[in-house]
Amino acid sequence: MHKDTPHTPRSTAAALLPLVGGPANVTSVAHCMTRLRLVLADRTRVDDAALRALPGVLGVVEDGESYQVVLGPGVVGRVTEAFEALLATDGVGGTPAADAPAAPADAPAGPVTGPAGTADALARRGAELRARQKRRNATPLKTALRRVANIFVPLIPALIGCGIVAGIAGLLTNLERLPGITPALIALSSAFMALIAVFVGHNTAKEFGGTPVLGGAVAAVVVYPGVAEVTAFGTALAPGQGGVLGALAAALLGTRVEKWCRARLPGTLDVLLTPTLTVLVSGLVTLYVLMYAAGEVATAIGTAADWLLTTTGALAGLVLGGLFLPLVMLGLHQALIPIHTTLIEQQGHTVLLPILAMAGAGQVGAAAAVYVRLRHDTTLRTTIRSALPAGLLGVGEPLIYGVSLPLGRPFLTACVGGAAGGAFTGLFAMLGTDVGATAIGPSGWALFPLLAGGGGWAVTAGVYGGGLLTGYLVGFAATYFFGLGDGTARAVCDAGEHEPRPADRPGPRPASPR
Repeated sequence: MHKDTPHTPRSTAAALLPLVGGPANVTSVAHCMTRLRLVLADRTRVDDAALRALPGVLGVVEDGESYQVVLGPGVVGRVTEAFEALLATDGVGGTPAADAPAAPADAPAGPVTGPAGTADALARRGAELRARQKRRNATPLKTALRRVANIFVPLIPALIGCGIVAGIAGLLTNLERLPGITPALIALSSAFMALIAVFVGHNTAKEFGGTPVLGGAVAAVVVYPGVAEVTAFGTALAPGQGGVLGALAAALLGTRVEKWCRARLPGTLDVLLTPTLTVLVSGLVTLYVLMYAAGEVATAIGTAADWLLTTTGALAGLVLGGLFLPLVMLGLHQALIPIHTTLIEQQGHTVLLPILAMAGAGQVGAAAAVYVRLRHDTTLRTTIRSALPAGLLGVGEPLIYGVSLPLGRPFLTACVGGAAGGAFTGLFAMLGTDVGATAIGPSGWALFPLLAGGGGWAVTAGVYGGGLLTGYLVGFAATYFFGLGDGTARAVCDAGEHEPRPADRPGPRPASPR
């Protein structure tokens, strides 16, 4: 299986490029926390089976117009950099580099029977489900949500870094240690959040076809201290009012103004007038309309989140934790990114992310139950064993698309586990112990360093850990007892397109191949 073959970011990128159709087939490259996101000219040129079998690849996801290769946190950034370098030089020319990790020699090339049949067929079924979901996701609303995600996802590394520094600063403050360095840590962790509107404006203009620096310039007015001298609707504005929502709206308007000017002004005037009119028109509208309106919306979001958890915490946690995986499947989870960012801006943390993270805990519990129940299926058990560490760290795609979703019922019982974990966390919010995250992106165990709450880190971590444990246990129990009945066993057998294995038939068993 080539387990001893070393794979570096460059070798992984070199192996990936020909499998997605070569340099000419790649029109766009980006990445998020765990996935290399590609826009391809011709989807049919992708070798899905060989790509999934590639060492280092945790899974494959199709979401609308992008083809996404799951590589895991940390790794994906380095592989993306190497992938872009290869594209810039056409370095592989359609042939894997010599040091590229080879796909397993025994990787299935077609219909497979025997022990590998089930896992291979489940992978094909997962691909069919993804293709079906891609067709459903091709709607204007979901396209807009994906574009919003493209604006905020590049900000996640900075949010994580600043969030961890803020956690360290808070811990030192509570322990009354290192008073000389604590103010410096607070400044480091707060600076990005103070200017996040500028970055949102920059990315918005870039995503919608404007000049990025003009988008940042227009959005910068949202956080400029001098806006306190401006009055809108009879009320003096406050620096940062409207936050990322105001910056998003301002840059979007600025992009529209810029495009309108460029389409109508001659080249000699375009250089001077287009930037001036873009900043002037969209800036004035931002000051006198958008900041006030976005501020009201942002305040409403914070108030609603607080009310939801303090009043209906257990029920809200049950619903959010149980429905998050279906939201991901529908592509609607991307609408939550601006909400998380707004809550972090307002309150220092988002109380929604830890509850939504319980969906991953239910997924891990369900996968563990499948592993225990289907002892005869060594290939499926190998898939689960390799994907579980990533699942514990919040990377759930390999388990979702490789195990629970193709099997059907385990996906539903995983949602039950997520609902139970969400209800546990929401219950403590009702009792006055809120659990929040100072950044978005990480989940599972990886979220512990980013936790924050009114009861201190230790109490907050205890509640969050209790929620994860509840999700694991309920997801396991629900799947073990209700998610793998005779119908599922038959479906597994049918998915493998083979008769029961010799080991399952009565009579003497053949010797195991060495």
